[in-house]
Amino acid sequence: MARSRFCDGFSRRDSIRLGAAALFGLPFTTRNLLAADAKKDVSLIYVFLHGGLSTIDTFDLKPGAPAEFRGDFAPIPTKIPGLQVCEHLPKVAKEVDKFSLVRSFTHHNSDHGPADHYMLTGYFPGPGFNGGLSPNNHKPAFGAILSKKLGPRGSVPPYVCLPKMHPSAGSAYLGAAHAPFVIDGDPSAANFSVPDLAPPPVVASDRLDDRRKLLDTVDRFQKSAESRANTAAGAVETFRGKAFDLMTSADAKKAFDIAAEPEKLRDAYGRHSLGQSCLLARRLVEAGVRCVTVDHSNWDTHDGNFRTLKDSLLPQFDSAIATLFRDLSERGLLVSTLVVVTGEFGRTPRINKNAGRDHWGPGFTVLMGGGGLRNGITVGATNARAERPVDAPYGPEDLAATLMGRFGIDPQSEFHTPDGRPIMVVNNGKPIRELL
Repeated sequence: MARSRFCDGFSRRDSIRLGAAALFGLPFTTRNLLAADAKKDVSLIYVFLHGGLSTIDTFDLKPGAPAEFRGDFAPIPTKIPGLQVCEHLPKVAKEVDKFSLVRSFTHHNSDHGPADHYMLTGYFPGPGFNGGLSPNNHKPAFGAILSKKLGPRGSVPPYVCLPKMHPSAGSAYLGAAHAPFVIDGDPSAANFSVPDLAPPPVVASDRLDDRRKLLDTVDRFQKSAESRANTAAGAVETFRGKAFDLMTSADAKKAFDIAAEPEKLRDAYGRHSLGQSCLLARRLVEAGVRCVTVDHSNWDTHDGNFRTLKDSLLPQFDSAIATLFRDLSERGLLVSTLVVVTGEFGRTPRINKNAGRDHWGPGFTVLMGGGGLRNGITVGATNARAERPVDAPYGPEDLAATLMGRFGIDPQSEFHTPDGRPIMVVNNGKPIRELL
């Protein structure tokens, strides 16, 4: 899969690679109203539109604004009377009863790296943050929190990132045990496979247990109960264990086998990275994965915004997101699967000289559905030019509080860093009550 670069010059394809399995020839890629209301054992699919979706051109069109704001696209009616979306999202328009739009989302940052971290963790990064590092988590991503608080279901990983790992999708001070399993491969590729689910041809599967016992004996002197989770050696051991568990799990192999899906359904999702990633995400939550983060790029439309959206990005979005919600609903999974679709920010209301839109954190739309939330409603509104909210403003901390509440996790509970410093799971956010 080709590297995709954003305007800040950093590659967004970076992912963690630890040499845990390399030691024995195995490839492995690292990776109180609310609590009472959470009745289901919910999973999360977090579709991150890396670069920043232009929500003024998709879910919050302003046809009455001056030409330099409103853009090229016309609104079309949807299944819900009075709700309109972009003309290039006809399939999504038929599924709007399955999700809600938070049109009054806002935060104070319009730079990729910090805004990415903010939207994926609910915490704005502090001093020393470097958006080009992988991982660069000052705080744990939502999937890592769910892994820590709820643990795995069966033999599948609790937290998966695909088709790659976003630099801010890591586990931070929660440690290697709660880092994501990273696919690091495009599910739309004809030769797509997950090599970590099979031993190398030169190592017979019935020899894995013997080899594991040998390695455990050799490495035992490195370990101590007090330091294992916080040392490189401990991280290596953690990922080695994960590798063995996956390679011996029939359920895991089945969950990742996207080729088992009917060709017609794969076509409906779209034979592109976003479509097949969403389909694989559905397979994974169906198999028991608690959180799947889909990192899709490049939505950084500084130049030719309307051409790029019309010809490429929106057709892919339309097939992938519409089919994901319909498929989850038809399988009875939508009530137990919370789906979030967002970028790190929106795009500037005013069109620039290159027919593009630049970064815009002050006002944008976040799509949320399923998981017991209210669907088919619109929360909040922006002003006549989509510059900022005029009512019901919500931000990343509030998104975090809403998500944690749906999983029965007290937003005011605390984690502790390795040095014993307490940090709240949610940074004083309030739930998006209209959705509850």
